[in-house]
Amino acid sequence: MPLKLPIFMDSQSTTPMDPRVLEAMLPYFTEKFGHPASRNHPFGWEAEAGVDKAREQIATLIGARDPKEVVFTSGGTESINLALKGVAEMYREKGNHILTTTIEQRASLDVCKRLERQGFEVTYLPVGREGLVDVETLRAAITDKTILISVMFANNEIGTIQPIAEIGKLAKERGIIFHTDATQAAGKVPVNVEAMGIDLLSATAHLLYGPKGVGCLYVRRKNPRVRVAAMMDGGGHERGMRSGTVPVPLAVGFGKAAEICREVMGEEGKRLGVLRDRLQDLILSKVDEAYVNGHPTQRLPHNLNISFAYVEGESVLMGLNKESALSSGSACTSSTLEPSYVIAALGVDSELAHSSIRFGLHRFSTEEEVDFVGRRSVEVVQRLREMSPLYELAKEGVDLKTIQWKGE
Repeated sequence: MPLKLPIFMDSQSTTPMDPRVLEAMLPYFTEKFGHPASRNHPFGWEAEAGVDKAREQIATLIGARDPKEVVFTSGGTESINLALKGVAEMYREKGNHILTTTIEQRASLDVCKRLERQGFEVTYLPVGREGLVDVETLRAAITDKTILISVMFANNEIGTIQPIAEIGKLAKERGIIFHTDATQAAGKVPVNVEAMGIDLLSATAHLLYGPKGVGCLYVRRKNPRVRVAAMMDGGGHERGMRSGTVPVPLAVGFGKAAEICREVMGEEGKRLGVLRDRLQDLILSKVDEAYVNGHPTQRLPHNLNISFAYVEGESVLMGLNKESALSSGSACTSSTLEPSYVIAALGVDSELAHSSIRFGLHRFSTEEEVDFVGRRSVEVVQRLREMSPLYELAKEGVDLKTIQWKGE
């Protein structure tokens, strides 16, 4: 059977919905259309039951003890906003210091910048060449005013998985609330809020084969009980933390997607890891001066990020975008021409940071698609390099950093 083009390999921006998720959602658009807060008639009971089941499915996926700890939101961005702003407001009398990293996604970094304008102090911890934050560096940065540590579980560009359990243990020792942005990790790799000492966890449905428009924030109820100030006022829904009608069909879809991920995650991760390594080997065996970004093993199984020296990432994408959907960075920043701040944070120079391409496999990726995208990536990079005078000079042994360009 011929390949269907274009091939989607941008699964860290979103994932295709699993047909089983859609099937679970459909009745809640039509016959089960009640409001989940209408507790005085069967239509409301039915809708509430659907939402409650979804909470249980999500809680099971992330290892939460109580489904009531799952607060529904409109997506990962709102969940992160609620966690960071909610803790900052609720615990301001205790302290005003927040610890995070330089490679968080924009939803986290932009909230931190806003909090700084409101008088909070934020420490942005650096990462090493493989994208890992050093736990001892984090420990040294804690002050008696630190109220929150926020470190993403897995990076959305390079796939590096942080030492979350170690950070959680440190946070518990120091009595500090620990939030993790698990939008990329939940449903892809094991996540357990109890075992890892996580107090707040952000997740979104559309990154685990569910619908867009719904996410959640896990908020610990015991040991310790965590409180967050609401960002929206209204009917006091979601334990008073997120007013507004829960979108029942979307919540049901989120729950079903979480249930499927829990069932297939182990085998799916192994399969995608094999495909990812196949793609990596295909490209690196044919292209010199191509570098994998992120940790070689401690990373998401479906992620591959490669920098190709002497070519522009945008040029590579233009050469491929009729046949395959890829990215040169996160979906949150792809509208800019700036080099990836995540790749730059690894210590990579700006030219190489400009040349990074992110490949994201998913549940429905096939070996044939991987081989096609790999071959075409090699062809496009080689063609661009044939037109590059810089590549030609480098191959002749010229140190490009010593060249004095006219006009400098």
